[in-house]
Amino acid sequence: MGIDINIKLIDKFRRSKVLVIGDLILDKFIWGNVERISPEAPVPVVVQERHSVMPGGASNVANNLAGLEAQDVFMVGVVGRDREGQQLKVELKKKGINTSGIFSDPARQTTIKTRIVAGHQQVVRLDNENIAPLSKNIISKLVNFTKKQIDKCDAVIIEDYGKGVICPELLRQIVSVAKLKKKIITVDPKEDHFKYYKGVTAITPNLKEASTAIGRKFKDDADVTRIGKELLANLGLKALLITMGEKGMRLFERSGKVNHIDTVAQEVFDVSGAGDTVIAAFTLGLASGLDFLTAAKIANICAGIVVGKIGVARVTREELIERLREYYG
Repeated sequence: MGIDINIKLIDKFRRSKVLVIGDLILDKFIWGNVERISPEAPVPVVVQERHSVMPGGASNVANNLAGLEAQDVFMVGVVGRDREGQQLKVELKKKGINTSGIFSDPARQTTIKTRIVAGHQQVVRLDNENIAPLSKNIISKLVNFTKKQIDKCDAVIIEDYGKGVICPELLRQIVSVAKLKKKIITVDPKEDHFKYYKGVTAITPNLKEASTAIGRKFKDDADVTRIGKELLANLGLKALLITMGEKGMRLFERSGKVNHIDTVAQEVFDVSGAGDTVIAAFTLGLASGLDFLTAAKIANICAGIVVGKIGVARVTREELIERLREYYG
């Protein structure tokens, strides 16, 4: 499989500190079974058996960092002054994540994604969100908190779900201070925001996002490489990691190296939040002193674990070590 990773490298994760800033989402799940079709419309009737909540969006990145046992995880973002916002903060605190950088905005509602799952199949998703730009007051709070905490961190992750938190004014200040402090900066981007990320350490788009950013569709494998090299150069990155679903990942480095990493997923139930897991593991690897390729290989293994779970989920240190032992005996 082209993987050669010493399990002892994972121990370095416990000495790394990461700050995550981005769009916070509360993921709600309604679990049940389909027993009949509705007489009112040709849709399934799901009989609810239970419900659950999970940190989503940028908070799922923080959750994965905590699962992989980073020493400290700082979560920076915005919620509404509502029950869901409080619920999200409680869930993050339970997982040992520092939530003092989460600010409540009475003018917004907390972003919620509600998924109805029947058996192993997601039936429908309902989104409640406010994607209006942040007020200058809230932006100042996010920036000031980041400036105060950044000396304690090895890396900054910017998680952009396009819900209004990641904007030019915020990024200009966050990226500037992170560069000044010589911190690792990684971004999980949205297609229409790529121009904001010039000069960061690395970004982790999927193939569709990367091709949209370049403005050219890919036709074959050679196109993927051309798109990656062009995007790497245009943004002045040190590395670019393009995720390609069942086709694995492709890593581009400023040195000119291009490495393809085959997927190691054993089974795929749900790809929700897989990108969050990738950037969490990739950045934690870099923050721990690993090179780009080794960090990307670890991220690939973590992605292979998480897509085998139902719903938005995280990978734990134990799961990663177990999967590594399967490869090495």
